[in-house]
Amino acid sequence: MPPSFDFQDLCSKEEKGAPVVVKMENPNWDVLELEGPTRAGPDLGKGKNKNAKQLTWVLLLKAHRAAGCVAYLAMGLWTLLAAIQNRLIAPKAALALDRPVKGKLYNYIRGFLVAAIVLLCVEVVAHSLGWHFAAPTGFNVWSLPHAIYMGWMVIRYKYIGPALQFTADSCIVLFLIQSADRLIQFGGCVYVKLRRIKPIPVNPSLESDDAEEPDKGYPMVLIQIPMCNEREVYEQSISAICQIDWPRNRMLVQVLDDSDDVEVQELIAAEVHKWHLKGANVIYRHRENRTGYKAGNLQSAMNCDYVKDYEFVTIFDADFQPKSDFLKRTMIHFKDNPELCLVQTRWCFVNKDENLLTRLQNINLCFHFEVEQQVNGHFLNFFGFNGTAGVWRITALEKCGGWMDRTTVEDMDIAVRAHLGGWKFIFLNDVRCLCELPESYEAYRKQQHRWHSGPMQLFRLCLPDIVKSRVHLYLTLLLIFFAITQQFVLC
Repeated sequence: MPPSFDFQDLCSKEEKGAPVVVKMENPNWDVLELEGPTRAGPDLGKGKNKNAKQLTWVLLLKAHRAAGCVAYLAMGLWTLLAAIQNRLIAPKAALALDRPVKGKLYNYIRGFLVAAIVLLCVEVVAHSLGWHFAAPTGFNVWSLPHAIYMGWMVIRYKYIGPALQFTADSCIVLFLIQSADRLIQFGGCVYVKLRRIKPIPVNPSLESDDAEEPDKGYPMVLIQIPMCNEREVYEQSISAICQIDWPRNRMLVQVLDDSDDVEVQELIAAEVHKWHLKGANVIYRHRENRTGYKAGNLQSAMNCDYVKDYEFVTIFDADFQPKSDFLKRTMIHFKDNPELCLVQTRWCFVNKDENLLTRLQNINLCFHFEVEQQVNGHFLNFFGFNGTAGVWRITALEKCGGWMDRTTVEDMDIAVRAHLGGWKFIFLNDVRCLCELPESYEAYRKQQHRWHSGPMQLFRLCLPDIVKSRVHLYLTLLLIFFAITQQFVLC
């Protein structure tokens, strides 16, 4: 027979019960040792009391653990809600204090949604009344809504339907173009990986044969760090750039500060002064107004008289931290290569595992650099400048018209104009520069708005110049395809 688990049977056993140690996780509880009954017979009642106490303590322990689990889950839920508030609700509340003016696009979207809801209600009512299956008989007040609805059906059939069909077909065509572009780039990336192709400098040495001037082989390089109210990252960026391994007399670091916070200005100026005392050739430059934003800041710095002494300019955003050998691994490609105007390096991120948002951004940008930039740089000698972690030939910048603030993507604008001028680009996938990804949704939204609205403006402004350009027909078609796939379709 199967063993009996009746509580009375357990109490009537003559053997001594096994001791049970109850340890409470709460430090306010003591550790108790409970023993079972020592004998049966006349003391049965006392044994029962001990077993009852033992069972009570075990149940109490389980209840304590259950309460701890519930408290842990409640704390996790509270932390999640607090994070959502900090990332989504709080930024919006802070923006609401400034009472921003709603744009036209917002009003269009809201009007479209209201109209869609109203039309959906009309369709539900019409379907329930059977207006789809028969025309109104006669004319009276009650048949007027039916007649209006039938007229609306005719308008939908003759005008709205074909327009929607054309829009859907256009979207399908653009999707096929984008898919074809992705497949071609993927094939090119596989080819580059299998053949282990990477850019090779024409002359791999920067050393000078002149014993009196050993640094003469190193070109004059201007490094620009545009920033605006960068309280969190200015120190590490200036520190990393001032420690780049390059002859001090052939390198100048410009810290281009557009901050409107006086305290931030003083902090950045103090950091620049600290590195100047350490021997770094670095200067601090602040504008009184922010005309043109980043493009205006860069162009204003290029208008300085001493810039004419430099041959190349390197640009780093405020959150970038290049390695000490950055210039030695990039400038080598310019030597004996007069057609080259840009060397772009890859980004890598110090906070890519911070949260889900940064991990998704890392995946997207890794594809951008690993596939798009690398393939376009190898096969086409052209790609969109990323705005930072790149080296430009100053002569090419001047011949292309310099930095323009006509769009929010001045980096892509100058790249298109440089390619129309016949200049070539190189992308170095093995040279990486540390930077940071936006960790909050609000910062990511602002970044993506600038990245997506700017290319649409550039597409509208540059397309006539591309068509009218006197470059080779192959380059014209290439730029049009680039504008369609990289700017119009993706935006």
